[in-house]
Amino acid sequence: MADKAEEAPSAEVRATRPQIIGPDSGPEPPFPLRMSGKVVSGFGRGSKELGIPTANIPVDTTPWIETAESGVYFGWASLDLPSGHPSLDTPPSSSQASTTFTTASTTSIPTPSPPSPHQNNWRVYPMVMSIGFNPFYKNTVRSAEVHVMQKFDKDFYGAEMRVLLLGFIRKELDYVSLEALVDDIRTDIEVAGRSLGREGWRKLGDGDAEGGKGEGKWLWGGGEGKGGGKGEREGEKL
Repeated sequence: MADKAEEAPSAEVRATRPQIIGPDSGPEPPFPLRMSGKVVSGFGRGSKELGIPTANIPVDTTPWIETAESGVYFGWASLDLPSGHPSLDTPPSSSQASTTFTTASTTSIPTPSPPSPHQNNWRVYPMVMSIGFNPFYKNTVRSAEVHVMQKFDKDFYGAEMRVLLLGFIRKELDYVSLEALVDDIRTDIEVAGRSLGREGWRKLGDGDAEGGKGEGKWLWGGGEGKGGGKGEREGEKL
């Protein structure tokens, strides 16, 4: 069960948060962590109330998530888009990055390179995600909600999604207003953008990257490579 959520900080306190997560060399244990599943219908408020579309994936097939701390994570997300989806003809680029909160950090993230040859419908994008109960909305069921930092002209319900979590941004918080929640999400996206823009973090999304445990190949639709991320394989506590 998740710990009781803390109250959201003031704007002054938010400004003192770390502006970048982790060392330049890349994520530290227990990251990276993997989860995957088909995109399902969520609470329907991401786009309508927040202006921040989210993709929900089931949490009941990921062993490590039972002990994961509730809060906001970041990393790379990949989608096996259906044939004919307009995003297949528009590869991720700085000009196509999510414009919900246009910042220098989110528009300058280097795009991971696909494997060569690349002959499937998998695409990789930067993401931030929340794991928890979202106390502002008083959820009673734990969920995993992914905000893909990319503008899409068409939804992708039912598509297979793979998520590579590279770091933890902050704990789950409660808010006094919707505006305060949106402000915090803006900060999360900026932090994720700055963090992913470093070479040690970007290369984990590359389809032909050497080393590691095949994270990039897995994101681009390949098999498990040398095995799942440590947390997924061993159910390590977070």
